Amino acid sequence: MDEDFIRQRISELRIQKNVSEYKMSLDLGHSKSYIQSISSGRALPSMSEFLYICDYFEITPKDFFDVNADETLRMHRLYTSARDLSGEDLDALIFLATFLTKKNKKSQMTK
Repeated sequence: MDEDFIRQRISELRIQKNVSEYKMSLDLGHSKSYIQSISSGRALPSMSEFLYICDYFEITPKDFFDVNADETLRMHRLYTSARDLSGEDLDALIFLATFLTKKNKKSQMTK
């Protein structure tokens, strides 16, 4: 891994979050060109800024460097969304997940 990985990963996560470089820069409390300067190779975030960027994407630093993190990111988003649900709503979510899992398994078996 190198500096290019960090730049590319920030861009990848930013695009997944569907946010512009301009908006992300302002959301992080920087000038409008902060993220663009990272993406273009003119700058790299400091360690404290890197941690803020991870918080912004709602991921851990470990997730940031995990190139297979798409699934991890999705699971984290699901967990974050679900942790404040009522017990009844959690049961409904579990039911839905179980139903979809069974449906996907049946679909794969018929292929």
